Amino acid sequence: MLKVTMKIDGMSCGMCEAHINDAIRKVFSVKKVTSSHRKGITELLIQDAVDTQLLKHAVEEFGYKVLDIRCEPYERQGFSLFKRK
Repeated sequence: MLKVTMKIDGMSCGMCEAHINDAIRKVFSVKKVTSSHRKGITELLIQDAVDTQLLKHAVEEFGYKVLDIRCEPYERQGFSLFKRK
């Protein structure tokens, strides 16, 4: 699983976040996508490798500017009351 973090310019409200999330969901089968206009980022979890140019195009088609895209392996972190040694 991959975690993709995008730095996006042009988001100014919750509706902008929804537009970006919907645009990504239309093109990719994601596990989760969240956007923050205050932080200027969108994060998504995806099972397979992602075409970053296609991802950038999907967002910029709605008038936003993608400044950076970072992909990194994602491992789910569980909650535990016991510390591992």
